[in-house]
Amino acid sequence: MSEMRPDAGERPYTVVVGVSATSKSPTALRWAAGQVAANDGHLVAVRAWRVGAPQASTAGVMAAAGPTEGELEGAERTALERDVEEVLGPDHHAEVRLVRGSDRQVLLDTAVGADLLVIDAPRALTGAPLFAQRLIYDASCPVVVMPPHISGQEPGLVERAGRAVGRAAVRSAGTAGRPGYRPPARR
Repeated sequence: MSEMRPDAGERPYTVVVGVSATSKSPTALRWAAGQVAANDGHLVAVRAWRVGAPQASTAGVMAAAGPTEGELEGAERTALERDVEEVLGPDHHAEVRLVRGSDRQVLLDTAVGADLLVIDAPRALTGAPLFAQRLIYDASCPVVVMPPHISGQEPGLVERAGRAVGRAAVRSAGTAGRPGYRPPARR
């Protein structure tokens, strides 16, 4: 029997975790599953999805009929189930939800009534501005954001470019006006 909190009525401790289609959010999923196990609760793995625009041919006309909306949704649901199983194993006991809508709104709506919302830090700095911050301010429950250095995410293009520019600026400033100076070799 699930442990019930006095203020929750008959509802078990619930953790909602956003599962990215690109990274599969392995750290967020494992951490959320650990919280659920420690509190004898319920895990909801959720992913937002949208129907893409119809494909056009190079002639500018609609391409031949592609997959139906139902087929696209089925493929997305299968991918989500496979991603959760890949991270948590085949007997994960998580409720898997594919919800149509924007990432932010799907997470907010799914987390209504939950005890905790868990996400990986957004990978791109260029997407919706301040996604995690807006999510934190609008959520109806506490939000845990897995930082990239904990989740093992590779730095994005903007971060890699920023680091390269920073290294070049430091090297340039360190050698300016010093003929023949060579900076120490990197280890």
